[in-house]
Amino acid sequence: MTRQIRATYDATTITVYQAYSPAVADAALAAGRFVTPFSFTRMTWIKPSLLWLMHRSNWARKPAQERILAVRITRAGWEQALAQAVLTAPESSVYGNAAAWNSAFERAAVHVQWDPERTLRGAPLNHYSIQVGVGRELIRTYVDEWIVGLADITPTVHRAAALIRAGHSAKAERLLPAERVYALNPALARRINADGPR
Repeated sequence: MTRQIRATYDATTITVYQAYSPAVADAALAAGRFVTPFSFTRMTWIKPSLLWLMHRSNWARKPAQERILAVRITRAGWEQALAQAVLTAPESSVYGNAAAWNSAFERAAVHVQWDPERTLRGAPLNHYSIQVGVGRELIRTYVDEWIVGLADITPTVHRAAALIRAGHSAKAERLLPAERVYALNPALARRINADGPR
């Protein structure tokens, strides 16, 4: 299956999505940045695919994932994260052997995992979606330097979910952001085992 980053982005920013409890989301939105009770001591996962997060959070219905935030970050920060990333699996074409991967993984500030992308109803597609785990060494940088905007898109997510349940998938799809392939330079693509555009 194809591994490509698909995202909503412009010349300087890319949008990623995170699901949180109301307490974390409300505090972040009030402050315009992540603050306590957001955890600065454990890895935080960011995903440019909204549908993958909808599959994971059951359209914002899982406990502690009831609020969906769209987080605009700088493309420079995003690519800085990818440049430090280590895959969550020992891909031989990237690391050569499991021992080399294990050593890199233990030291990594960022983890990258590829999972099957999802349809509106959660069925797996024939291409992969990326999720990026920002480790605690970089979380302050993520919060203080990379983030340029936070938006609560939970109402939109709930409207889309209701339309899907009512059999109006086309209307639901029109509510969701357009995502397109995010091109990477060859070195970054090799590092995270991504394919080029097709």
